Amino acid sequence: MAPPAGPTGPTGGDRAPRHPAPTTPTAPTVAAAPTPVPAPIPVPVPAPAPERQAPLTGRSLAKATLLTASLSVAGALLGLVRDQSLARLFGAGRDTDAFLVAWTVPEFAATLLIEDGLAFALIPAFSVALARRARGAAGDPVRSLIAGTLPRLALAFAAVGALVAVAAPGVVKVLAPGLPDPGLAVDCTRITATCVVSFGLAGYCSAALRAHRRFLAPAAIYVAYNTGIVTAMFALGGAWGVRSAAFGVAVGGVLMVLTQLPSLVGQFRARRVTGGGGPDTGGAPRPLDVPLMATVLLFALCRQSQVLIERFLASSLPAGAISHLNYAQKIAQIPMTMSMMLCTVTFPVVARALAEGDTERARIRVERDLSVASCLVLLGTAAVVACAPQIVHLLFQRGAFTARDTAATAGVMRVYALGLLGQTLTGVLVRSYFSAGRATWYPVGAMAAGIAATSLIGAGTVGAYGVTGIAAANATGITLTAALLLCGMRTARHGRPRGVPVRTGPVLRELGRPLGAAVPATAAGALVAARPTAPLAGFAAGGVTVTVVFVLLCWALGAQGFAPAFRSMTAHTRRLAHAVFR
Repeated sequence: MAPPAGPTGPTGGDRAPRHPAPTTPTAPTVAAAPTPVPAPIPVPVPAPAPERQAPLTGRSLAKATLLTASLSVAGALLGLVRDQSLARLFGAGRDTDAFLVAWTVPEFAATLLIEDGLAFALIPAFSVALARRARGAAGDPVRSLIAGTLPRLALAFAAVGALVAVAAPGVVKVLAPGLPDPGLAVDCTRITATCVVSFGLAGYCSAALRAHRRFLAPAAIYVAYNTGIVTAMFALGGAWGVRSAAFGVAVGGVLMVLTQLPSLVGQFRARRVTGGGGPDTGGAPRPLDVPLMATVLLFALCRQSQVLIERFLASSLPAGAISHLNYAQKIAQIPMTMSMMLCTVTFPVVARALAEGDTERARIRVERDLSVASCLVLLGTAAVVACAPQIVHLLFQRGAFTARDTAATAGVMRVYALGLLGQTLTGVLVRSYFSAGRATWYPVGAMAAGIAATSLIGAGTVGAYGVTGIAAANATGITLTAALLLCGMRTARHGRPRGVPVRTGPVLRELGRPLGAAVPATAAGALVAARPTAPLAGFAAGGVTVTVVFVLLCWALGAQGFAPAFRSMTAHTRRLAHAVFR
């Protein structure tokens, strides 16, 4: 066997023989300088590969949307059970009005901390951090973001919740100065003030999980929330009265956090095990953008203040007016909620595309969302307007909820439904403004203009038209906001667009197609629904008529969002029917 090569290798000189030849001692020789051996070249250790999220394909997007929609349908059904239980146990009188004034606290907290405000700020922030992590940034940008935001936000939530509890008498006086029993409303407000903390933590968990494309736990939070309220009402309603519903809000808020906690802990524990970004040497924690947080919270506050205006104006009307507004709004908003499910899933996608600099992908996604969401909400609007008395009768007319309450609620609901398209467009468009993670005041101004219109119209019509005038003011104000947000897409500030550069002209032309189909579908459905005497038969006949006419007209008019919207509505309907009739 040949001996192994020496340190110099085949090109670094010959190895000395095992028995060297003798030399002549009288002939001195000069030893040759040894061939220098090159120093070993250090081999760099490759850094861990950057962590990259797989692109969200059409199939995975549909799967995530279907999962979110299914759990949202379950949460909406439990929300109906909650409202039915409230109506059955406590009716539509003074006690219910007092609780619904206190209900303003969780309504505001849900909008500010879960659905709109906090999510608009945190999802883009987490998307930027994930994009930096994928590019191999030093340390872990996601953990730095959490360290810089979560402790401060938790302290802020606790401080605001304590302030609401202490100031409950003043809050009730401002919200409903004409309430006949403010003491009960104060008690309920103090109990529900705890949800500021629980909703804030639940919203933080939801934003983090959605940015990581984990949609199961965030979609399940309202299932847990409404389960807590319904359980508390039936378990404690006999002894505590309507205060049991307020206690259920407090319990449900805690359940929202507990529902998401295992998924969130598992997500970051898996990150710690797999690594993928080096040790956490990213320096000081990254605080949240304060101007961005201010703009999104002010927008959400302005949007939710519509409820304050309605209850303030209705508090001077006869007992039950606030309840009729509440029940009508809850039913009328179901089509909007269903139409927004796609945007709940795609908002992190748009934010991540902008974080990676892919504006064109973000624009296509937003325009597609507008098309699909408008088809869904207009189909739902047509069904709600056509079958309003039958829907309210089936859902609420039992126990203390009388036929008079059904007629009043159905009339208000039909007027509310006229603003559903504006509600949906506002929800989709405002995401495109905030998805880049930059502060922008234009959406706040647009929402403030809508609130001003709601206030002026409501104050001018409540005396003559009562709760119907309040509902009309709501629909007008939110439609004005949606129009201003859409117009704002055409203008730029400081050389760059305010949000995703949506093409206004094509969007308006596309919106006109399902809108043109919804009007005759509503008329046909109302005529058919009024013929049967049984409410279930009327609702079934009217709903089928609305769907058939709307689908045929959308197909004839060439609505681009019609096919995906119809598939989504079919899936929602199958799950709703299975949950109700199984």
